[in-house]
Amino acid sequence: MYPRLSEEQMFEIIAEDLHILPVQVSHTVELLDDGNTVPFIARYRKEVTGKLDEEQIREIQVRLNYFRILEDRKQTVLKTIDEQGKLTPALQAKISRSRKLQEVEDLYLPYKPKRKTRATTAKAKGLEPLALLIWNQETTEGTPGEFAQEYVNDEKEVRSPEEALQGAEDIAAEMISDNADIRQLVRKFVLNTGMLVSAGKTKDRTPYEMYYEYKELVKRVRPHRLLAINRGEKETVLKVKIEVDEDALLRRLELQIVRKPNSIFTEHLQTALTDAYHRLLFPAIEREVRSALTEKAEAHAINVFAKNLRNLLMQPPITGKVIMGIDPGYRTGCKVAVIDKTGKYLEGTTIFPHPPQNQWNSAKGVLWELINKYYVDVIAIGNGTASRETEQLAAQLIHEKARDVVYIIVSEAGASVYSASPLARREFPDLEASMRGNISIARRLLDPLAELVKIEPKSIGVGMYQHDVNQKKLTEALHTVVESVVNHVGVDLNTASAALLKYVSGLNTKLAEAIVAYRDTHGKFANRKELLDIKGMGTKSFEQGAGFLRIPGGENLFDNTAIHPESYEAARKLLERLNLDLKAIQTHGNLLRQKIDDGNFSYKDLAETVRVGEYTLMDIIENLEKPGRDPRAELPPPIFRSDVLKMEDLRQGMLLKGTVRNVVDFGAFVDIGVKQDGLVHRSEMGQHTRNPLDRVSVGDIIDVRVLDVDLERGRVALSMNLEPPSAPLI
Repeated sequence: MYPRLSEEQMFEIIAEDLHILPVQVSHTVELLDDGNTVPFIARYRKEVTGKLDEEQIREIQVRLNYFRILEDRKQTVLKTIDEQGKLTPALQAKISRSRKLQEVEDLYLPYKPKRKTRATTAKAKGLEPLALLIWNQETTEGTPGEFAQEYVNDEKEVRSPEEALQGAEDIAAEMISDNADIRQLVRKFVLNTGMLVSAGKTKDRTPYEMYYEYKELVKRVRPHRLLAINRGEKETVLKVKIEVDEDALLRRLELQIVRKPNSIFTEHLQTALTDAYHRLLFPAIEREVRSALTEKAEAHAINVFAKNLRNLLMQPPITGKVIMGIDPGYRTGCKVAVIDKTGKYLEGTTIFPHPPQNQWNSAKGVLWELINKYYVDVIAIGNGTASRETEQLAAQLIHEKARDVVYIIVSEAGASVYSASPLARREFPDLEASMRGNISIARRLLDPLAELVKIEPKSIGVGMYQHDVNQKKLTEALHTVVESVVNHVGVDLNTASAALLKYVSGLNTKLAEAIVAYRDTHGKFANRKELLDIKGMGTKSFEQGAGFLRIPGGENLFDNTAIHPESYEAARKLLERLNLDLKAIQTHGNLLRQKIDDGNFSYKDLAETVRVGEYTLMDIIENLEKPGRDPRAELPPPIFRSDVLKMEDLRQGMLLKGTVRNVVDFGAFVDIGVKQDGLVHRSEMGQHTRNPLDRVSVGDIIDVRVLDVDLERGRVALSMNLEPPSAPLI
C-alpha cells in the first residue's frame, strides 16, 4: 500500500472548493455512507449538515466519489510501475500529488503496457540504448553513424546504421509522445489557440448547412454547436478537425526538448520530434481534446435538460376540474377521453373531423354530448399532428355552444411511449394503446408530476440533443431530478401510482408495488405506521420515506405534513407549550406564529423545550401552518384559451402572452397559441443574457413582442423587450 490521500484531507479540499466547513462535509459523508438518501438528509438532517441543500449534498457525493476513484487508480498505477522496477521517489511523489485522473494517466503512459508499435519493435531489436543517446543529448564528438554501427545485427534484422538510427528515432518519438510535460504543453496549446473546423462533405441542403464552412476557437465553441457538429460528423455530412499553428507549436516543443543543440544527435532528435508530433502526439491530443469538449458539452446539455425537466414537473396541478383529453390525428381520427376530478377515466371515443373523413359537424356533436354529460371544464389538446386543426374545432364549439369551457394545448411528448408501456396496459387493460395516450394528455393537465413520472424522462422532450449525449449519465441525472421533485412535493399515499411511489426516498419499484397491492387489499391507509405492516418495509426504508408520504384526511394531521414521525412528539410538545390543539391549527394556521409572537417566545428556547434543533423546529412550525401544502400551487396556472390565433393573424410589434415550452442555449421556445412555438433568442431577453435559464424557465408565463413572422418556414421570432427600439435621432 502506497501513501494515499486520507478521507480527512479529501473533506478539507471539498470544503474549500464548496466554501463550506470540513465538518459539514464529514457529517454529510457519514450520513451518505450509512445509506441515507439525499432528499432525506437535506430535509431531515439539517442540524447534522449545517442546513446543506440537495445540490450541495450531491456535489459532495460526486466529488468524494471522484477522489476515491482517483486514489484507487493511483494505487494501481504505482503498483504497476513499481513491479517494473521503475518507480523512483520523484515519480511516486508526482503521482501522489496529482489531483486529476488525467495527470495520473499522463504520468503512467510511459510505463503502460503497449500493443506492438514501431517503438516496441525497435526496442526488441536492442535499439533502446541508441535512442537514449539521442534523447539525452550528451554526445558531442563523433558521428551518429559511428555509434549506430554498433547496433547493426543481421539476426535482429538491423542491417545498416541508417536502420538502427531509424529504429532509435521511433523509440525517441514514443518517448516524446509519452512525456507528461510535453502532452500537457500540447494540450494547453490546443485548448487555448486551436480552431475547431468543419466542412460539408456534400452540397445538398441538410440541417448542418451552417457548419459547411465553419471555424471557431476551440475554447469558444458553445455546447449546442459542438453537439450539432458531432451529430453532423456521425451522419457523415461533415468532416471535422482541430487546426493549430503547427510551426509555432513545434518551435515551442523544440525549445522544450532540444536542450543541447551541439549534440551530434540533434538532427535525429528533431526528426523524432516532428514524427512524434504528426504520428502520435497531435492525433492523440486532438482526440482527447474533442472527447473532453464533448464530455463538457454533454454535461451542459444534461444540466439544461435537467433544469427544464424540473420546471416542467413543478407545473401546478389543475385541481377540481373535469378534463377532456384529445389526441389529434388525421386518417386514424382524434382519440377523445374524459377524466373526472380525481383522474378516473370516465368515457372515450374517436372522432374524425379532419381529412380524409372530414366529419366536422359530427365530431362537434360528439364533443358537445360528452361535455354536457360529464360537465367538462377544460379540453386538453395534444400538440402533435393535426393539433391546430383540432384547436379550431374546439374553439368553434366553445364559441357556438360551450362558452364556459376553455381549452389548452398540452405537450404530448412521450404519450405514445407511455400508451404502449406495460404500466399503461396494467392501468387500462381493456383499452387499445391508441386510446391510452389521450388519457395521459388529460392527466398531464390534472397533475403533471403524477403523470409524467410514468414516462422515461428523456422522452418528455425538454432540452436538446438528448439522444446524442451519454445515455447512462443522462438517465442518472434525470432520475435525480424526478426523485428530488417528487420528494419536494410529497406524495399522496392513498392515490399515488407505483410509478410515482418508486421515486420516494427509501423506496424502490418492488416496495412501491407492494404499497399499491397492500392498498388494494386493505383499503386506504389511515396512518403512516401502517407502512410497517408491508412485507419488505424495514425500519430504514420507513425512516427514509415516511416524511415524504402524505395521508390527507387521515387519523393524524401530522400525517398530512412533511413533519417526520420521529418529530411527532416534538410537534405535540410544541402545541402543548403554546396551549394549542390540532383542531385550532387546522382552522387557523396562523395561530401558531401569533402565539409565539404574543408570548415573546425565543425559537432557541422552544427548540430546547421540545428537544429538537432550531432548523427542525422551524420546519415543524411551517408545516403546521399549512398542512397538506403543495408547493406547486404557488406557481402561476397555465394559460387557457377559447379562441384560435393563426400565424397569419400575427403582426410585427404585436404584444402577446405565452408559455415557455423549452429553454436551450440560444434562447427559449414560447407557445403563443399559434401552430409553431416562437423563439425568443437570448439577445432579445435583456442586456447581457448569456444563459437563457437565468431569465426564464419551462412553464413560465411571459409577455412577448412579435419581431418577425416567416410563414414559408413556419417560424416566429419574439422578444421579451416589449418596447420596440426607439427611432434614431436625425
